[in-house]
Amino acid sequence: MKDFNPIAHLRRYVIIALFSLIAISASTAAQYQVETVATGFDHAWGMAFVPHQRWLLVSERPGQLKRVNRDTGAVTLISGLPDIHVRSQGGLLDIALHPDYPAQPWLYLSYSVRDSGFRQSTTAVGRGILDLEAGLLRDFEELYRAQPAVASNAHYGSRLAFDTEGYVYITVGDRNSKDFGPQHYSQDISNDLGAILRLHDDGRIPADNPFVDDHPASPAIFSYGHRNPQGLAFHPQTGELWENEHGERNGDEINIIQAGGNYGWPIATYGVSYMTGRPFAVTPPENPDTVNPVYYWGPDHPEGFPPSGLAFYFGEAFPEWQGNLLMGNLRHQYLGRFSVDGHTVEKTERLLSGRGWRIRDVGVGPDDGLVYVLIDQSNAPLVRLRPVE
Repeated sequence: MKDFNPIAHLRRYVIIALFSLIAISASTAAQYQVETVATGFDHAWGMAFVPHQRWLLVSERPGQLKRVNRDTGAVTLISGLPDIHVRSQGGLLDIALHPDYPAQPWLYLSYSVRDSGFRQSTTAVGRGILDLEAGLLRDFEELYRAQPAVASNAHYGSRLAFDTEGYVYITVGDRNSKDFGPQHYSQDISNDLGAILRLHDDGRIPADNPFVDDHPASPAIFSYGHRNPQGLAFHPQTGELWENEHGERNGDEINIIQAGGNYGWPIATYGVSYMTGRPFAVTPPENPDTVNPVYYWGPDHPEGFPPSGLAFYFGEAFPEWQGNLLMGNLRHQYLGRFSVDGHTVEKTERLLSGRGWRIRDVGVGPDDGLVYVLIDQSNAPLVRLRPVE
C-alpha cells in the first residue's frame, strides 16, 4: 500500500472542487448574444416600455426624449418637454409611465432645474400627457421641486419608481456636499436632499408618509441618509423597494428601503475620503440608528461598483436568471448580474464586459423577456441581450 500523501490529496481535492465550481457556473450561466436595437443616442439615461406595444421611450441627459420602435429601430423625437438645466450631471434624467397607462396617459420625468440663480439648481419631477401618435408631451406640469436648490451640478439622484398603489418614489442626491457629519444635508430631514421622496401620482403629499407630522421635517421624505441613489425598483414578488447608490471611494451600496429609514450617509458608511483614503465615519453596523445595506463594496475592494439603473429579472428568455438582480456599472463598464435569495445578495456574473460601455440603465422587455441596456456615452447604441439560438 502506498504511503498517504496529504499534500497530493489536498491538491486533488482542490482540483476537483474547482472543476465542480466551473461545471456549476457553466450550467447556470446563460449564453447570450448582443443585438443592436437602435443607434445614435446621446448619453441615454432612462427608459420606459409602452404597455402592449413595441415602443420604448428613452431619455437623453442633454434634454431629448425619444420614441424607439423595438422591431425596426426607428427613432423619433418627442417634443413638449419643460425647461431643463443641462450641465455636468444634470439634465433630463429618468422617465416612467403611469402604472395605469393608457387609461392614465401620463409620462413622468425627473430632471434638473435652475432655481433662484444661474448657479442654483435642484431635482424636479413633473408629468405630461403622452401623445405617441403626434410625438408630443402635452400639458406638462411640474409636480415637485426638491429643496433647497444649491450651487452644484452633481448628485441629482433622480430615479423614479411606482408601487402597486400608484405612489411615485423619486431619489434625490446629496448634491455632492462634503460637509460630512450630522449637519450634512442627507441627515437633515428638514430638506429633501439625500432622500427618497414619496408622492401621490398628482404630486400631493401622502398623509401616511413617515415624517408628515414631524415639523420641520419635509413631509415628502420616505427615507433619508442617501448619497447619490441612481437605481430604484420594486421587487415583483415581495413588493420591497430596492435601491443602489454611489459611495465615496467605494462604499457603494444596495439597500432595501424602509419607511422612515436612515441609510447612514455620511455618518455611517463603508466609504472613505477621496482626498485622504481614510475613514471619516463608523460603518453602518456600528451605528444602531441606521439601516445596513444588503450588499456593499468596501474601501479595500479593488474596483467598487459605481452603480446606476437596476432591474429584477423574471422573464422567460433566460430561465437561468430567474429572480436575479441586474445592475449597471458605470466606471468599470459592465452589467452586473446578482443572485438574490431573500435579502442575501451574491455577485454572479459580468455581462457586456470589455466593450467599453458605461451602463446607465437596464430594463426587461415585458413581452419578450429580453434585457435592454442603455449606454451613457455620445453616439451610443441601445442594445438588448437575447439567448444564443
